[in-house]
Order: sequence, then C-alpha cells, then structure tokens
Amino acid sequence: MGEVKLVGTWVSPYTYRVKWALKLKGIAFDYIEEDLCNKSALLLQYNPIHKKVPVFIHGGKPICESIVIIEYIEEIWPHNPLLPTDPYERAMLRFWIKYAEDKGPSMWMVGEGQHKAEQDSLEMLKIIEEKALGDQKFFGGDNINMLDIVLGLGHWLEGEKLLEAHKLHRLHVWLKNFKQVPVIKEDLPDLDAMLAYLRCQREMSPATH
Repeated sequence: MGEVKLVGTWVSPYTYRVKWALKLKGIAFDYIEEDLCNKSALLLQYNPIHKKVPVFIHGGKPICESIVIIEYIEEIWPHNPLLPTDPYERAMLRFWIKYAEDKGPSMWMVGEGQHKAEQDSLEMLKIIEEKALGDQKFFGGDNINMLDIVLGLGHWLEGEKLLEAHKLHRLHVWLKNFKQVPVIKEDLPDLDAMLAYLRCQREMSPATH
C-alpha cells in the first residue's frame, strides 16, 4: 500500500486526530515530530500552501488538513470503519463534523469572560449533546467514529471541567469514556505539560503590532 508517514507536533490536536485514526485501524506509520518555530524543509516541501501540520504522506504523496486526511485513510483502508456504511447516516455524520469544524475551538470557550460568547458556546454544546450524541456511549454508538475523533479537541481545552461545571452530563461521560479507550489513552499529551509549553511559547513570541 506504500510507505506511510505523519508529520506533526505533540501539542497539536489535529495531529492526534490522524494518529488516532491510524491506530484505530491498526496502520503502521512513521511519525516525524515537527518544530513549528523552525519549520523543516520537509514540511515546507509537502505543505507549501499553509506550512502547517499535520501532513500525511502515503507512497511519497502528501495530503494536508486533518479531516481530508482521515477521509483519505477511510477510503484506502476501509476496515475498522470510522464512517457509517449507510449513505444517510454517513451524510448526517459529515453534517455534524462540519458543524463542529465551523464552530471550532469557540465551541469550548465557556468561561472566557464574555457573556454572549459563553452563552453561544453552551448552546452549541447542548445541541451536540442532544441531537448528535443522545444516549449513546460514543457518537458512533458502541465504537468510536470520525465525529468522536474530531471532538476529541475537548481534551486540549479542559473539556471535562467545563462539561461537569455546566451539567452537560452526557457529554462529560462521553469525554471520559473517549479518553479511556486504550488507543486514545496511550496517546494523549499531558494537559499540564502542554499548557506550560504553550504559555512558554507565547512568552517567547515577539510582540506584534
């Protein structure tokens, strides 16, 4: 099937999306850690447009953007599917993925001190909980699917505290369950170390005007 490589960085949730998808499917790959403060020639060669991670390389051909990469992985390696086989269910899953992507991290920005932004964030999370998750263990039912992977971003934003504090019980249980899946649990960055690293990077960055 060709050599598989992933260029990423340990603090990027988008890198982990691709890692999780590959590991859930049991696909062997070489991981290349990228320093975004000193971007490598490899990254600039394979992602000259955005110059960002992740970059997925299969048989020497690069693919960028985490959602596009996972869709590609699903097409090339259909075993252990991350998308439903039923066309309608697959379309609905893609709808919720787009909803989550359009809202992005703002979906989790409760407690940022801006009342309207906080209320909008809570409303988005309630919609996801009620309409997409329901009473299921995961968004894929008993198994993780692509929407679970996309919403795994909650770990990076201290999602468990947020969900518990605002009584979003089903989403709180979902995130705890998600982080206990062996493939996910063994490959989650330590939250304190990650936040400390990001704070350090912000302090080292020169002021801009």
